[in-house]
Amino acid sequence: MTDAPQPNAQSPDDGALSLGLDLPVQLKPSAGPAGEYRVLARKYRPSSFDDLIGQEAMVRTLSNAFKLDRIHQAYILTGVRGVGKTTTARILARAFNYELPEQGINRPTVDMPELGVHCQAIIESRHVDVIEMDAASHTGIDDIREIIESARYRPVMARCKVYIIDEVHMLSKAAFNGLLKTLEEPPPHVRFLFATTEIEKVPVTVRSRCQRFDLRRIESQVLIDHLAGICTKEGVRVAAEALALVARAAEGSVRDALSLLDQAIAHGSSAGADEIGAATIRDMLGVADRARIVDLFENVMQGDIATAMTSLKEQYDQGADPALILSDLAEFVHFVTRLRLVPDAKPDASVTPEEVKRGREFASALGTPTLTRAWQILSKGVADVRHSPRPLAAADMVLVRLAHASDLPTPEDVLKRLQNAPLSSGSPASMPSGGGGGGGSSAMAQGSAMRAPLPVSIPQNAPRAQVGPRIATLQDMVALAQTNRDIQLKIALESDVRPVRIEDGTFEFALVEGASAQLVPQIMNKLKEWTGQRWLVAISNEPGAPTIKDVRDAKEAEKMRGVRAEPLVRSVLDRFPGAEIVAVRTIGDVEPVANAYAPQQGGEDVIYADTQIGEDDEDL
Repeated sequence: MTDAPQPNAQSPDDGALSLGLDLPVQLKPSAGPAGEYRVLARKYRPSSFDDLIGQEAMVRTLSNAFKLDRIHQAYILTGVRGVGKTTTARILARAFNYELPEQGINRPTVDMPELGVHCQAIIESRHVDVIEMDAASHTGIDDIREIIESARYRPVMARCKVYIIDEVHMLSKAAFNGLLKTLEEPPPHVRFLFATTEIEKVPVTVRSRCQRFDLRRIESQVLIDHLAGICTKEGVRVAAEALALVARAAEGSVRDALSLLDQAIAHGSSAGADEIGAATIRDMLGVADRARIVDLFENVMQGDIATAMTSLKEQYDQGADPALILSDLAEFVHFVTRLRLVPDAKPDASVTPEEVKRGREFASALGTPTLTRAWQILSKGVADVRHSPRPLAAADMVLVRLAHASDLPTPEDVLKRLQNAPLSSGSPASMPSGGGGGGGSSAMAQGSAMRAPLPVSIPQNAPRAQVGPRIATLQDMVALAQTNRDIQLKIALESDVRPVRIEDGTFEFALVEGASAQLVPQIMNKLKEWTGQRWLVAISNEPGAPTIKDVRDAKEAEKMRGVRAEPLVRSVLDRFPGAEIVAVRTIGDVEPVANAYAPQQGGEDVIYADTQIGEDDEDL
């Protein structure tokens, strides 16, 4: 009878050493079967501050703090996804507990040239004294209560006990409140490390008890160099332009870049290519060629909508997403705007020299109003395309709007030209056509011409044109309030104001009894806003004319008396006791269906009276 194998018994060739009750420490990585492949994002995860890229400011601050023995009790790390928040927390946990007896190192340090006693277990998230908790799945006060209770006890093996809470903003309000006291005055052997992508959701009471580090997005050139080094280690050949596309798509996230590179290697290998080129990456990501994006921008700005729509259809047939095409187009508009406003700015590493050359040409030809208007149209158009059931058709319409609006002047330019330019008698003002689809107009060709005076003339003795709408009566003022959707002021003007005098820039009136005196400054401010000129508004001692409401009520009462005097209406009221006239409408107010049943009376006005019959007459 053979003895049963012990759980911790391993052969010398296993590559692991048994430490009794401790978990086995891996001495060297084993090749393993093909199914145990580790993705690049995990395989090349940094294990020390020397491997961390793009966060030099944070590394320098922490290095000085460790050298001066000014280690804080709690750190909070924030930033976008994939920039190294959780990785930095694990490196800090290593630094807190770094121990290398062979070299006599037994103190916290950021200089970790070799794996210490606890390093491998911390890196693999299996150390008993480094507790990692995902706040997204442990949000309640009970989870925090366990941390508070266990924090009182000293660490089992390491120098200090470290609590790493990922996505800490997901904790509940009660959990945050329960953590405050321990976070402010923790035991000397406890360190807290928080990571979050939404720092504004973390209560300020928690943030004030932590040292905060904002991890930056990784710059494109740094990310491209990092990806190139990994490609060399993996033995794959990837073109520099392809790596630039990956870095652009990753938007500063190392994890996203490595995931895309992993996918690109698999995609390129399936295609049988010796080198993964930019075309392969574009096919994989569904993005358009940057050169074709620039050509599309030029076609739209020139008003050549037919060529632009054909180019969009070709890119769509090749697998490009219409929303991504418009997004790249908006990104190029932003790039041209930056070149126009900051000509000496250093372009991003992911931008090709050809893009820079053509971008400078557009920046010198296009005005800032044209570029800002293009940005607004594209920003709204991207959202419309993403939510449209027909993305290609929606993208086509966005290009149509952009082409037609590319050569339109701004409202300020129109007003200036109308005020300053001469107006030729008998001919309308010469405005630039908005027909960007074949009208022959070009925004780039009009770069300086759009600011030139229009060939119009105004007679010398002609009065100056009024900027705002003309107000001659109180009814004009009420109509202006209705147009500007100020219903409260419209009702006040109709019911509380008795007009005395309305002239150019002057309005005198009397208030009805009980009306608010604050109506005067309110009317003054609104008239200045709507007409563009200052108004003198005052309350007069004169009684003033009747209010619009009084006049309207008097007309309704007169109309009601006339209807009651009609023999037919009077007979109906006598036949149905308790019936009353609700409203009186002329034939122009009656619905078309009702008119179809109305007798034709040779153009005479026919008046309809709506009556309401009492409950006692329902059986009649």
